[in-house]
Amino acid sequence: MNTHIHSTQAAGPVLGLVAGAAEGFLLTEAVGGRTVLGLDHTRDLDDAPAPPTALITVPILTALTGTVIAARKAGR
Repeated sequence: MNTHIHSTQAAGPVLGLVAGAAEGFLLTEAVGGRTVLGLDHTRDLDDAPAPPTALITVPILTALTGTVIAARKAGR
């Protein structure tokens, strides 16, 4: 079998991964900014042993979602 992956089919999921990760980082920053400005409450991360799981999982989940959506659109 000789299957070829076109550059548009490969570039779509990569672009979705990058855009999804950027969206996740912006989402976590927006929620953090809203917490500081709206509720007047800051979270001290200097003494924490590890960052909160939301700071790690939200960008990963949005990156995977962006990759899946872009791959499905590229396959059409």
